[in-house]
Amino acid sequence: MKSVNQLNNQKILVLGLAKSGVSAAKLLHNLGALVTVNDGKPFNENPEAQELLELGITVITGSHPIELLDEGFSLMVKNPGIPYHQAMVKRAQELNIPIITEVELAYLVSQAPIIGITGTNGKTTTTTMIAEVLNQNRKKGQARLAGNIGFPASSVACEATADDVLVMELSSFQLKGIDTFHPHIGVITNLYEAHLDYHGDRTDYVQSKWRLQKNMNEQDYLVLNWQQVEIRELAKTTKAQVIPFSTEEKVAGAYLYEGGLYYQEEFIMMADELGVPGKHNIENALAAIAVGKLQNQETKAIAMALKNFHGVAHRTQFVREVSGVKYYNDSKATNILATQKALAGFDRSKVILLAGGLDRGNSFDALVPTLQGLKAIILFGETKEKLQQAAQQAGVKDISIVEDVIAGAYLAKEKATAGDIVLLSPANASWDQYPNFEIRGQKFMDAVNQL
Repeated sequence: MKSVNQLNNQKILVLGLAKSGVSAAKLLHNLGALVTVNDGKPFNENPEAQELLELGITVITGSHPIELLDEGFSLMVKNPGIPYHQAMVKRAQELNIPIITEVELAYLVSQAPIIGITGTNGKTTTTTMIAEVLNQNRKKGQARLAGNIGFPASSVACEATADDVLVMELSSFQLKGIDTFHPHIGVITNLYEAHLDYHGDRTDYVQSKWRLQKNMNEQDYLVLNWQQVEIRELAKTTKAQVIPFSTEEKVAGAYLYEGGLYYQEEFIMMADELGVPGKHNIENALAAIAVGKLQNQETKAIAMALKNFHGVAHRTQFVREVSGVKYYNDSKATNILATQKALAGFDRSKVILLAGGLDRGNSFDALVPTLQGLKAIILFGETKEKLQQAAQQAGVKDISIVEDVIAGAYLAKEKATAGDIVLLSPANASWDQYPNFEIRGQKFMDAVNQL
């Protein structure tokens, strides 16, 4: 960990706990800052706050008192999920208190160079692929996963050495709160419309993602999805060296050509050798190949890592095969686009799709073309009637409604024959029935493993 002095004796407010807030509070405390933590959960239900209090950190829980900001804080470290229209955050802005997220702290203390990955879809899979590519046959240090992937960036940064590299998944929420954050390599998987309830409009969402390259310079590399016109236009505004990837044309980076994956004319492997299905995973793999080559990884090692990569939990994750039927858990598909991408990886005439979840008020008209040709669809959750209408418009003949994903898994077994695919890809958030998409996916996998 780098020695950092600028935070010593500074009054800093950490707003919101969860993993990243706890990590930030501990790091700031160790750096000599005068830390106050404010979290909405009551103290007696808040083990994280109790732990921080034992360390001597000031803890205020149960509410967010605006008058707390009158105490003269020089910095606010905000939990990424707290929106900027929240009262405490708005008041901090009015008082000109700088607001950052925990990944900024990680950059300040990290001895290891950072590879930052963002985008609308594919972030977690691409981040994991990159780490496995860089760790294949690695002799010194390791590529460490960090950030939005579930490992608080500041905690990982504290442990990393100069021989390591931080492979950091970054959300638009996190990037909106950076200042000096500077990755050596940045990756943008794609840009679509998402999180408008947080950002207010698409422009703010895209600008937040584009902040990834805010501090990059001519010595840095930006790996970009060249299939999107919007990204090609944005690329004209960066100082970093642009490395494109594409499944549609040869580019001066990584690309798909006649079934093979290449990097600047060098053959890496065949696309059908990838350990995960789907065109979207070819895009993810091309980004990982580009980063691997930029990090001077051997071609054989890159190919080996990608052949052995069998997906990330809840992201088109192969669960098992039962009586010739393959079951996949794509519970992370919390929007229409993610489900479209998952279905694109399979022969739809053999797919039994499980979908449904939280009703956010949107229609599923955009999903109708993708549902055409499905063998069957099994629906659950608040959006089941809306999805039923979409499936009827798509001409799906076999439509069923069940209570939850467990019932869906059992019904799918009854409908499936050898050679079929049972795919949980909900196209909705989970919060109507499950605390998060991970629990939803685990319930499905538990049911499949009991079939």
